[in-house]
Amino acid sequence: MHSPGPRPWPTALRWSATLATVLAAALATAPAAAAFDLPPIDRIVHYSPKLPLQVMTADGVEIAQFGAERRQYVPLAQTPRLLQQAVVAVEDTRFREHSGVDPRGMARAVFKLLSGGRLEGASTITQQLVRTMLLTREVSAERKAKEIVLALKVEQALSKDRILEIYLNEIFLGQRAYGFAAAAQTYFGKPMDRLTLAETALLAGLPKNPYYANPVANLERAQARMRTVLDRMHATGVIDDRQLAAARAEKLHIRSPLQQTVAAAHVAEMARLAVVQRFGTDAYSTGLRVVTSLRAADQQAAHAALRRGVLAYDRKTPWRGPEDHERLPSGDGPDLERAAAQALKDHRDDETLRVAIVLSASPTELRVQLASGERVSLSGPGLRWALPGLQPKAKAPLKLERGSVLRVAQDGKGWTIAQWPDVEAALVALDPQTGRVRALVGGFDFTRQPFNHATQGWRQPGSSFKPLLYSAALEHGVMPATRVDDLPFTAANGWSPQNSDGQFDGALTLREALARSRNLVSVRLLQQVGVGPVRDWAGRFGLDPARQPDNLTLALGSGSVTPMQMAQAYATFANGGWRLNPVVIERITDAQGKVLFEAGPPAALTDATRAIPERNAFVAASLLNEVTRSGTAARAQALLKRPDLYGKTGTTNDAVDAWFVGYQSTLVAAVWMGHDDPRSLGERESGGGLALPIWIDFMGAALKGVPVAPPAEAPSGVLRQGSDWLYAEWLAGGWVERIPADGAVQMAAPPAALASAPPGAPALATDAPAASAP
Repeated sequence: MHSPGPRPWPTALRWSATLATVLAAALATAPAAAAFDLPPIDRIVHYSPKLPLQVMTADGVEIAQFGAERRQYVPLAQTPRLLQQAVVAVEDTRFREHSGVDPRGMARAVFKLLSGGRLEGASTITQQLVRTMLLTREVSAERKAKEIVLALKVEQALSKDRILEIYLNEIFLGQRAYGFAAAAQTYFGKPMDRLTLAETALLAGLPKNPYYANPVANLERAQARMRTVLDRMHATGVIDDRQLAAARAEKLHIRSPLQQTVAAAHVAEMARLAVVQRFGTDAYSTGLRVVTSLRAADQQAAHAALRRGVLAYDRKTPWRGPEDHERLPSGDGPDLERAAAQALKDHRDDETLRVAIVLSASPTELRVQLASGERVSLSGPGLRWALPGLQPKAKAPLKLERGSVLRVAQDGKGWTIAQWPDVEAALVALDPQTGRVRALVGGFDFTRQPFNHATQGWRQPGSSFKPLLYSAALEHGVMPATRVDDLPFTAANGWSPQNSDGQFDGALTLREALARSRNLVSVRLLQQVGVGPVRDWAGRFGLDPARQPDNLTLALGSGSVTPMQMAQAYATFANGGWRLNPVVIERITDAQGKVLFEAGPPAALTDATRAIPERNAFVAASLLNEVTRSGTAARAQALLKRPDLYGKTGTTNDAVDAWFVGYQSTLVAAVWMGHDDPRSLGERESGGGLALPIWIDFMGAALKGVPVAPPAEAPSGVLRQGSDWLYAEWLAGGWVERIPADGAVQMAAPPAALASAPPGAPALATDAPAASAP
């Protein structure tokens, strides 16, 4: 026979007597409250919320928040009326009528306590605010008494609207979200004024228990609470029958914690460091806002393109085996589901590479459970990559069995085995007219590798350096029609470079040589111009001359650059000859919108600020256009179906680094791929095979809707002679016509007709200058 439980009457009577006494005293005289050792109400009366450091794109999309509390302060006047009504309906129906304490609500709560229940449901919105900001969460008659007295004091000091405004911005709603504006973004990825009725009701139901009714943790409980809110809104006349039915039927789409509106963690970290260095750690709680130069759509396109490119490369490498192994109980019941979920808690999930644990494994089928609790099966092509680990005698590092932790992904046809890539990549895109960075991805995943490869990764540029060498050569009498021998070369120190294909093509024009990226032509070209002048010329584009070698290997891009520098360098070609400093942080404002820092407008593009002559940029651009038309990057124009593209591939020795840097007149982008510990990407890999597809993927999205730019007009000082461009001063000959293997440079003779003209005769009318570049 069970012994009877403790009777609720003594406890209930004590609570009732205490609350009645406190309420009477509080209503009778304010000095009586002093006996309770109450904290001051200044924190509420002079409300100053902790506002996180916020990082935004140029077009107003949030990238990140830094701070202990995720919050966005919104005045009551800008808070949707429906949300206000929903909160009042479910939390405190008589909010506008009482003076901080609802006697009817308290009577109902005490009656429930006398009936054997818990004391709950008696707190008004004002009481909840007091408890949240001034008191502990201890459940006791004394704490409840303090709560009542303080609520009455707050109501005497503040208006109802001000109390509601503070409550809607301060209350904790789960997932580090404080206030309804932050919760709307956290759970639905949208501002409050775009919430549906059902979404509004779900958020309004969170204050009671943001852990229990959290839609990320338990959607069923959250929806049950949502229906309670809807019923209260209907009962209080906020919504009608039709609205109630429609909201109950609405399918909710909860934003996964893995989803990001804009994936730009490396830029967010750049902004955070800059702000903390300038303003200190108070920046995390004073509501500073950093507006970056990023465009949300461009950043998302860059992030997606880079991840697709890295994963495509990784699929060509061997399966490396599961990430870890966890012990699971036998059987297939609820215990297994709970154990699998618990085992995955310490393994970070990813939006693309979903973490999973193997429930059963065979050479024909793999059953796994995701971190979300969902179970999926993989078979056929989805298993092919990992078949070595599914064989009976599989090597231990590769073996897949019950308890193995691995990655899976959806490929449009179903689920497939995946793995975390061990290669890195970076992408930088900027506006060549202003230097504003429109997209920056510093690596595959910031959490795993916070190192910013876009700005800090010093790597060899390989052949993507060659356009700078060719640009320097133009100022030394070498023209696009100059023919250079692509034949074996051996330096005095025995260095003997090769072309990537090991072949020799004989005499090639400069245009042909760059399009085919012939190394031996570049070496002879550097030998002709001089190492020193080319290093100095590279400095005009933003490269550090001190990081470039002082020998002939410079011709093959053996120096050190960052992707950001390469984007800046090619922007000089794109904008007609100006070097612009890249800008990532546009401005910093305080919580009131006061500007604390602003980058200012870009420098004026005048002849006095030129890096290279306009005609040099024009002719070099024509060479880069040939690369994307018929050369190593011909896929660019072919796949994007537009002729206004320019760029150059780059591959270093043993394919350690893969590059493509290119542009359209409105956008420059540099892409790099390689390992953090420099090693070969593969014998047959190249910049054209690895970096170029990422660039094409990104530019296809970024240039969508951008009209094809007409060919640029030829600037003064450059003429069309025969099939190519020539500086005007060389019209009568004297430019470098041939650089043979023996080093005996041949200069161009005057055209025959010009040479035979009598003194005083008019100059020869060569081919008329063309209107534009080819």
